[in-house]
Amino acid sequence: MNKLIKDKSIAIVGGGPGGLTLARILQMNGADVTVYERDMNSEARAKGATLDLHEESGLRALREAGLIDEFWANYRPGADKLCITDKHANIVFDDDTDGRDGSNRPEIDRGPLQKILLESLLPGTVVWGSKFVSLSQQNGACKLDFENGHSAFADIVIAADGANSKLRPYITPIRPFYSGITAVEGAVYNSAVVIPKIHELLNGGKIFAMGDTKSLIVSSKGDGSLVFYASFNCDEDWTKAIGIDFADKAQVMEWFKKEYAGWDALWLELFENASTDYVPRPQYCMPFDQNWDALPNLTMLGDAAHLMPPFAGEGVNMAMLDALELGLCLTSDDFDDVQSAIAAYETEMRARAGVTAEQTMEATAALHADGAIEYMMAVIS
Repeated sequence: MNKLIKDKSIAIVGGGPGGLTLARILQMNGADVTVYERDMNSEARAKGATLDLHEESGLRALREAGLIDEFWANYRPGADKLCITDKHANIVFDDDTDGRDGSNRPEIDRGPLQKILLESLLPGTVVWGSKFVSLSQQNGACKLDFENGHSAFADIVIAADGANSKLRPYITPIRPFYSGITAVEGAVYNSAVVIPKIHELLNGGKIFAMGDTKSLIVSSKGDGSLVFYASFNCDEDWTKAIGIDFADKAQVMEWFKKEYAGWDALWLELFENASTDYVPRPQYCMPFDQNWDALPNLTMLGDAAHLMPPFAGEGVNMAMLDALELGLCLTSDDFDDVQSAIAAYETEMRARAGVTAEQTMEATAALHADGAIEYMMAVIS
């Protein structure tokens, strides 16, 4: 076993794709790893849109983790199909290719990806129902306290706890800035029966509808449901200022009719048939040039480290690449101590994330501006 992790316990806070990928890579190298996840079990939370994995990041991490065959056994052929329309539902572009041929980025539902990663870990690796509350340093080790009253000690702690990371403030006070865009998320179950026209247009893939500096993105899921995101320019406090009860379908539909006035009535069917409460999601991004000094036993990955809007499709891929690169650093013989390994990882991670965040913000602005369709066509051509 590598000297840096020999006889050391490692705690990963957060059981998303990034945290689970890191746990897998570390266990492959004999590390003592425990993942602390706030959910009570793997089915506790509704799974969002499908994930497109990129060759140089998400797929590379799965390959290095020895899980690429499992990915190809569970991915969704044709889910990378893209349909671009204007606000009147007129088709501007319609593509139907299979990500395995290398022409596109293959997609997988979040549930199957989570299952692949969980089943690759040793039994008992994930401690469910562990909502992190606080961290303290005691004799060179970290003490983790959880809401359920339990505590745990670890020699190394990795924050993989997402956009609203509770561990990040222990590393840096740098906070994200508001992107200028907020999205309203909804879901429709059994879309083939409930909204057949949109289901047919979706055809197992994604729809990008754009116009009037607004976007409406619809994404299919393997269970026959779909998720959708209506995103638009607004002030950061819009969610409170608008005064809408997002659990009240009638209120949200009335807002959509006004906000998306002039859009085809077809799109209203999404809101009329939503199966769950709507969720407003203000979009944030970390500063492109964020920096901090490496700590001896604490670091972070994924959204906890470099939150950014989803409009460039990089989030899960960056988290999984972070996991791979951090795992490689912690199991490398090139460093004298854990702090040096963390410093090397964080330097590379921040540089990569800064470039991607800037590109993501450019894409976010372009998709919510005049000429969004032309921009999208230029990106895919």
